[in-house]
Amino acid sequence: MSTITVTVNGKSYTKEVEGRTLLVHFLRDTLGLTGTHVGCDTSSCGACTIHLDGRAVKSCSMLAAQADGSILTTIEGLAPGGELHPLQVAFNDEHGLQCGFCTPGMIMTAADLLSQNPNPTEREIREGLEGNICRCTGYHNIVRAIQLAAERTAGVPA
Repeated sequence: MSTITVTVNGKSYTKEVEGRTLLVHFLRDTLGLTGTHVGCDTSSCGACTIHLDGRAVKSCSMLAAQADGSILTTIEGLAPGGELHPLQVAFNDEHGLQCGFCTPGMIMTAADLLSQNPNPTEREIREGLEGNICRCTGYHNIVRAIQLAAERTAGVPA
């Protein structure tokens, strides 16, 4: 067991974790943040994507202990006070989800993309989503949702 301290969605936590605990399981099972999904456990699907110190990472591919001292944001942290993030609104408006299983990872990946490139082309969006799999859609509405969010937040600091 080791003790880690992380800040998740603006709140600090100090918890004991087993050395083999994956970050995704720490978030879901220890902190109860179930918006981060476990899809493949091999970092292939992207359903577990969160932000670690401001960058998108797949939380199934790292140990909780590796996050010690870090600032984490999960899908729940994108909507502080219940007001949805522009990406969440755009995914709804453009029907960028079907079953919703991949949606948190897609949105977290897209948020990282838009923080680095606030006006991406369709190709840049599609390339930015590589590593995130949706088994329900053809990605068309997901791309449109990200384009819409980029348009709506143009000139707005991240």
